[in-house]
Amino acid sequence: MFVKLDSELQFKLLEKVGIYANRFGIQEPKVLLTTREVLGMPKEMTEGRRTSAYKYYGVSYMQHNMIFVNVRKMPDEKTLENTIVHELVHLRFPYLSHGKRFSKLVRQGLAGKTFAPYKKRKQRSYRHGLYLPQIGKTSKCYYKI
Repeated sequence: MFVKLDSELQFKLLEKVGIYANRFGIQEPKVLLTTREVLGMPKEMTEGRRTSAYKYYGVSYMQHNMIFVNVRKMPDEKTLENTIVHELVHLRFPYLSHGKRFSKLVRQGLAGKTFAPYKKRKQRSYRHGLYLPQIGKTSKCYYKI
């Protein structure tokens, strides 16, 4: 049996996405629940996984903070929740590919672990010569060679 999308389930899903996004320390993404919604989005937003989205349980569109959860393909609510967390892990940890660490993060997310907000790494400045990492909270050390 497959999960049927009705307004009650849609509300529950959006609520779950909000709860998990908060736990992962990320902004709540736009959620697409049908392939019709994916095809209705501008092509540049769903590029790469537009016409093939129907094949997957879920797809994350990281550049646009958006996920697609293919509700019609879900065999049960457990798989649905797992897919939501899986796609949010992609948004929270964009540098990770599928693997052991990724799967561990999905399990931790499902278990209720909270994560610090995602911060992009700052680019290092080599303007004055050799860059030395920050010492303390406010001091930056640059030495000319």
